[in-house]
Amino acid sequence: MPTGQRVPRDTVGYAVHVMKLVTGQIGEPRKPEPPTARAAAGKAGGESRAKRLSPEERSEIARKAAKARWQVCIPPFWLTLC
Repeated sequence: MPTGQRVPRDTVGYAVHVMKLVTGQIGEPRKPEPPTARAAAGKAGGESRAKRLSPEERSEIARKAAKARWQVCIPPFWLTLC
């Protein structure tokens, strides 16, 4: 999904946009930062955990996750654990 400011399509709007860029009222869009080492370690940890688990354990974890996703909370939600 694109981030940052949209460039106007009409000529006058585009001229105003360029003027704001030149005068420094708005800055150039920044490049996204590369993922941190912590994020890479989390992905590696998930892969090693998946290798370590047996198919039965993975199935049980998936079953619990599906149950939690599809569980219906009936108000008042603060009295029930959803």
